[in-house]
Amino acid sequence: MFTRLNKIYHEFPQRFWIVVGTSFIDGIGNTLLFPFFALYITQKFHIGMTQAGVLLGLSSLAGLFGGILGGALTDKFGRRSIILFGLVFSALSSLAFGFTNSLALMYPLSIIIGLIGSLSHPAHGAMVADILPEEKRQEGFGILRVVNNMSWLVGPTIAGFVASKSFTALFVSDAIISCIVAVIFYRAIPESKPEPHPSAQPETVLQTLAGYGHVLRDLAFMAFITACILMTITYQQMYNSLSVYLRDNHGIQPQGYGILLSTSAITVILFQFWTTRQTKRYPPFLMLALGAIFYAIGFSLFGVFATMPLFMFNIFIITIGEMIVMPILQAVVANFAPTEMRGRYMAISGLTWLIPATIGPAAAGYILDNYNPNLVWYIGGILCLVAVVGFYGLHLRLKSKPEFAPAQPSIQAT
Repeated sequence: MFTRLNKIYHEFPQRFWIVVGTSFIDGIGNTLLFPFFALYITQKFHIGMTQAGVLLGLSSLAGLFGGILGGALTDKFGRRSIILFGLVFSALSSLAFGFTNSLALMYPLSIIIGLIGSLSHPAHGAMVADILPEEKRQEGFGILRVVNNMSWLVGPTIAGFVASKSFTALFVSDAIISCIVAVIFYRAIPESKPEPHPSAQPETVLQTLAGYGHVLRDLAFMAFITACILMTITYQQMYNSLSVYLRDNHGIQPQGYGILLSTSAITVILFQFWTTRQTKRYPPFLMLALGAIFYAIGFSLFGVFATMPLFMFNIFIITIGEMIVMPILQAVVANFAPTEMRGRYMAISGLTWLIPATIGPAAAGYILDNYNPNLVWYIGGILCLVAVVGFYGLHLRLKSKPEFAPAQPSIQAT
């Protein structure tokens, strides 16, 4: 086992492993807050899930514009400075949310934080794509998935107990962690943006923004984004509506919800390496369709099952889909993008998270507050099946293109 891990380590550049390490630390801070934010809002301000969903949706709507601007800035000015700015702003925004006692103030605060906080998101994916060659990207993103889930194993478990005592402590802890990561990143990671061709003319920021027209005219890429949005509307319910649904309909408190998320994290840690090395042998869009089928089954069963062990089984099914889908999604985006437009392609790919985050919580909250709450999971399953059809259609159209061809892993699983 040690020999195998040592071989994997030497297959990737040192800068990649530094990015992996900082991602783990930052992930702990994120997982202290993100899964419990809906619980925090509903408990502190005594509001229903519909209002909480509106707040989350406003932040995500603002993030649509922030991510698009951030993608252009990433291609124009580079990755490193944008990421550092995002880390510092993340610390400030955590403190702002933690110490705000006015519900009225939460609305403009959510918009500002959503807008500015999303600027750095495209830069992270672009930096990894810069560092890794095409044939290593899917496996590299798989490694990042394992490390991020190690943080999910640590963060929610701690946060579930801390949240029962003080939500404010979670926000302060996240701010401190963001500052630590910013210092490490500043000292250890250089700029990764490729040097432009000597004959290339420098662009203004407006010209860089105009480059989004090329991205939007890439019809295959936009079809891919649409299928991802449908699938992610359902997937995101695991991190916002599910905690409230379990509390209100099955009496499961934050500690139990934290255990469910830890179940997912443990599954990824144990099986992501193996899963990625198997799936990279097959056409990526076909694997995305398979992963979406697991999502459809796992989420639909939340409307059927009613006990904690069976909910853990649901999470296991969903996590199988997640292990298939997530590394492939990021690698596919990088392979769609021309080198000089990686930031902008990554920004548009961010819509697959931001659009569902804009409409998903409010829509799910409305159903939870007014209708049979199990409808959230049945509708989610249907959306995932529509995504399956979309991914399979892309497979039929793009399977002959070399950038979407399956690749044999360089190290065989043992």
